[in-house]
Amino acid sequence: MRWTIKPKPTPKDIDRLSKELKIDSLVAQLLLQRGITTYQEAKDFFRPQLSHLHDPFLMKDMDKAVERIELAIANHENILVYGDYDVDGTTAVALLSSYLLEEYPNVATYIPDRYAEGYGVSLQGIDFASDNDFTLIIALDCGVKAIQQVKYAKQKGIDFIVCDHHRPGEEMPEAVAILDPKRPDCEYPYKELCGCGVGFKLIQALALKKGEGIDDLIPYLDLVATAIGADIVPIDGENRVLAYFGLQVINTNPRIGFKAIIDQIKKKELTITDVVFIIAPRINAAGRMKHGQHAVDLLVETDLTIASEFAAEIEQFNSDRRNLDKEITEEALQQIQKNKEEDRFTSVVYDENWHKGVIGIVASRLTETYYRPTLVFTKSGDKLAASARSVKGFDVYNALEGCSDCLEQFGGHKYAAGLTLLEEQYEAFKNQFEKVVSETIDPNLLEPELKVDAIIELHQINDKLMRILKQFAPFGPSNMTPVFMSEKIQDTGYAKGVGGGEKHLKLTAFQKDSTPIGAIGFNLGGKLESVKNKNSFDAVFSLDENEWNGNVSLQLKLRDIR
Repeated sequence: MRWTIKPKPTPKDIDRLSKELKIDSLVAQLLLQRGITTYQEAKDFFRPQLSHLHDPFLMKDMDKAVERIELAIANHENILVYGDYDVDGTTAVALLSSYLLEEYPNVATYIPDRYAEGYGVSLQGIDFASDNDFTLIIALDCGVKAIQQVKYAKQKGIDFIVCDHHRPGEEMPEAVAILDPKRPDCEYPYKELCGCGVGFKLIQALALKKGEGIDDLIPYLDLVATAIGADIVPIDGENRVLAYFGLQVINTNPRIGFKAIIDQIKKKELTITDVVFIIAPRINAAGRMKHGQHAVDLLVETDLTIASEFAAEIEQFNSDRRNLDKEITEEALQQIQKNKEEDRFTSVVYDENWHKGVIGIVASRLTETYYRPTLVFTKSGDKLAASARSVKGFDVYNALEGCSDCLEQFGGHKYAAGLTLLEEQYEAFKNQFEKVVSETIDPNLLEPELKVDAIIELHQINDKLMRILKQFAPFGPSNMTPVFMSEKIQDTGYAKGVGGGEKHLKLTAFQKDSTPIGAIGFNLGGKLESVKNKNSFDAVFSLDENEWNGNVSLQLKLRDIR
């Protein structure tokens, strides 16, 4: 790993903020590195308020969207709430449909089948709407590129409202309203909402028109927080407020569907990391292994007995998904080694029998192993479909744009995308993708970077610092867990490998006259020799609390040592 020390703010700025907030200079430094420079900004950061949320009507077309929904309700039209099959899409569908159903019965939900229909708005979904007399479709987490599909719906007398957060193309669909903070002509102050976040802004606008306040919408924030975590959007600005209060809902009064999942995993208090690694994969597993509608059914269920049955079913989907993902990752790694492709700038692998539902996870696993832009292909009908994942700092969406002449369609974000192509184009695409990446990537990006906020001495670590750092949460992009580095550390002499195959490293660290502090390094078991015999070493770590037999103690969560 490349260790990069973040630039330290000027001593003058640190001293000023430290005095203004009456805080330690280390905490002042961490705040300044996050762009927090004044008392008011610090207050907003540490004490998020729902009143900090922007007026939803600042979003382009919001007035048109609200007007069309109100008209549909007044005319007793059937409304179809349509969303993608991932966590962001299914939580968004659960959010909007359950809000509308509170007062209006003619609402149904539709999640496309990952395998039969693929990503986004499908013609099959529009046919379903037409056959069942729906005259309004509200698309969430998709639709901003559905030019032909929206046109097709219009021919059938169906209006569209699009709520999306993906980058639009050159042309926009002929929808009644397109809510997307990333559209160039939208002046909404916060651009990084997830799909469920855009859906929340829509219900916020509908609520305002009915004279309801933001407090009436708090029960929906567990869905929004889950989508924010799962979709890996920045946790700053409006997302931070939504995630902060959403986590409170998850931990104090979650919807029945979440309660059913939490009851199974038996964890007391969930952080955003738990949401990402425990709740989100279970919701995602429904769309990967069976059908995304199962996730929506769980998230809108109000009877705990039924929800528990749904949760058990989804738990099984998740278990099956884990087994498949492990098996396919092994096969993909063997394919790279067999073809002697370890030295390329990209990893592109294909097997027609790989399960389409897990190729995104496999792409992430391969990226962890070889640390380079990665695509995993499988057969999908008469075409090939792939999931793309990237390394930090490299825009894989732009790289795919550079190969668009080989592609049928593609969409996504900077770090994750999906695409389809004709089988005969596979080799040409593979070579072109390698060429585009090799010509545009900074070679430094092919080595994982470990960003360090501050170099500290171990004696600076105490309970008070930990209490303040906990208030920096929820953590995520744009507000990552603070990472520190300490130099010339030693182990007390009892370092050992722990866990299956002794793949983790456990030690007790001290430095000069500091009090010894426990440390755990997951997947760092191979570094045991470096710390034995009281060898001196440098370490990069975050701070953690270790709970054992009812006792809580501070420990270093080691990221790397040298």
